[in-house]
Amino acid sequence: MSSVTLERQRVASGVSQLDRLLGGLYIGDNVIWHDDAGSLAHLFCLNFIQASQAQNRPLIYVSFDRSPKNLLEKLGPLGENSSLTILDCFTHGKGASSPIFLKFYEEMESECQLECVEDPRSTQHFMDVLYGVHATLEGEVRFVFESITGMQELWGGEEQFLNFYSHSCPRLYELNTVAYWILEKSAHSSRLRAQINQIAQVAIDLAIKRGTTSLTILKAEKRSLENLHKPHNYWAKDLNITFDVERRAKGRADLGLRLKALRTKRGLSQTELAKLVGVTPSTVSQVESNLIYPSLPALLKMAEILSVDVSSFFQESDEAQRRVIFPASENIELNLPDLPKGSIYAKLLTSIDVDLKAEPYFIEIPPKKNVPSHFFIHKGEEVGYLCSGKLQLKLEKAVYSVRAGDVIYLTTEMPTQWRNPGPGVARLLWIKIR
Repeated sequence: MSSVTLERQRVASGVSQLDRLLGGLYIGDNVIWHDDAGSLAHLFCLNFIQASQAQNRPLIYVSFDRSPKNLLEKLGPLGENSSLTILDCFTHGKGASSPIFLKFYEEMESECQLECVEDPRSTQHFMDVLYGVHATLEGEVRFVFESITGMQELWGGEEQFLNFYSHSCPRLYELNTVAYWILEKSAHSSRLRAQINQIAQVAIDLAIKRGTTSLTILKAEKRSLENLHKPHNYWAKDLNITFDVERRAKGRADLGLRLKALRTKRGLSQTELAKLVGVTPSTVSQVESNLIYPSLPALLKMAEILSVDVSSFFQESDEAQRRVIFPASENIELNLPDLPKGSIYAKLLTSIDVDLKAEPYFIEIPPKKNVPSHFFIHKGEEVGYLCSGKLQLKLEKAVYSVRAGDVIYLTTEMPTQWRNPGPGVARLLWIKIR
């Protein structure tokens, strides 16, 4: 596959709302987590590891601040996985080669792979080990670096770390990996944080204020800018992360939230909706943020474009949820902005303002067209029935051929490519299940 195709391959972060806010992670992303408390990013890392293991992707966890024993206790069941490799830079680093930490290797019983770095104070030796281990792994490798603060402390300052980082980020990008980097904000200068953000593809700020945790996207290359620099409150319990918008969606929805949900489901950006309505993108943004209310003509136009009743902007209709028949005339053509124009056409077969546990779509892929990633970013089961034509889908290194009448069933897998090899249009009934 070409580098352009690989660049567009989406990767699940393990947190569905984060995927929606970002528009998904992409192969090649270096993701910087600016952690206000020093402990907030760990939960997002665990979800990332869980999603990677569900897709059988190898992951290298680089630890400068935790002993292997402590790290495995933190990882819990996720540490008992053969696809996980831990690069231990603690034992001969901050652990000062103490017999207490070395004894762990004599008693170790773990499914994961452990690599003890002999001279973690040498950036060159560390890089040799890091890329040496990477070379032994197959497929798209994921990385977690814990932490930038520990690396800087061991290497003697910001300049030493920046020299490593400025060389490693582009290299990891070219190696088609996804890397999480954890940074404790209070331990670094604003200059370092700015330089790191400039090089990374994605930068995310995690903060805690008056007992409430929030996530703010500071940078997201080649994605929509509408969610940048907006704090999103979230709550954590065990491995589950729930955002404020998800909590609010379960009750009576407000205008801004409903408009955003319907627009996103339709596949329109704020700019695209604004152009169709005849207002500025700033107006749509302010309406969705509940800073202003739209004029009545603008509200009516929005409802017309999104093919919903005006009442749908204020709350979901109980009557709509109980509907048995959805006429063909109500099918909604969707934009799939992450995919090349002309490579795929999709329709939602139910009303856009109805929240069902199973969402049916009708998808057409023209002959000889390649779709460089999956249709949706979806954390759940999916079922497809090929009505006519032929298809090929790529999962990891395997390519599967699908013929008319075949059923496709996905759980946590996400195809990295679809292709129509035939002379005719491939028509697919696709169902997302929550």
